[in-house]
Amino acid sequence: MTPEALAERVLYRDADVLVLDKPAGIAVHRAPGAGFTLEPLLPALSFGRKTPPALAHRLDRDTSGCLVLGRHPQALRRLMALFAAGDVDKTYWAVVERAPQGLAGVIERPILKVRRAGTWQMIADPSGQPAVTAWRVLGQGDGASWLELKPRTGRTHQIRIHCAGLGCPVVGDSTYGARPAVGERLHLHARGVRFQLGPNEPAVEILAPPPLHMRPALTACGYEIAEASP
Repeated sequence: MTPEALAERVLYRDADVLVLDKPAGIAVHRAPGAGFTLEPLLPALSFGRKTPPALAHRLDRDTSGCLVLGRHPQALRRLMALFAAGDVDKTYWAVVERAPQGLAGVIERPILKVRRAGTWQMIADPSGQPAVTAWRVLGQGDGASWLELKPRTGRTHQIRIHCAGLGCPVVGDSTYGARPAVGERLHLHARGVRFQLGPNEPAVEILAPPPLHMRPALTACGYEIAEASP
């Protein structure tokens, strides 16, 4: 990923906010074992400002799609407050193994961070933090299902754990029960965000096209690739 290529992935920009179509496989910030991250490239998204934009939230390294950044400190504080209060409407797409029972529902399963074998892991546990995700089936085919998921809380790995709890782990997610397959990438995409930065501000609603690695599985589930941006 070059600075120029990252700038081409901007989905939305105004004086306060920038929404980026984050590529899968790149961590958003520095952390032990994270490898290459987006942070050193953020100056390429300054677009005339003296300081680069900053992350208002996070996406997992292997999750693609809408990533929201604040272009100045005041906007960043307002965005982070919206995310913390649950006032950002987030929509994810996932291709999962098998089919859930029913066509829609809400899963409530607390998530706990535990340390095992020297590393931190997230698990479903009644003593964990509350975690709620609404889901519905958008299509099915070839032994998989295409789900729309709307997290009502923002726990680490929430969607991946909740899909596994439905008996339908996300394709490519061997950490949470998917069948291991050589070279198969995580089929989880931050499809859209909707938020209002202030009471007198217009709502911002942005959609990110599904990444190339998910499109064959989405097509098998009924997605019309002709609708997707290149």
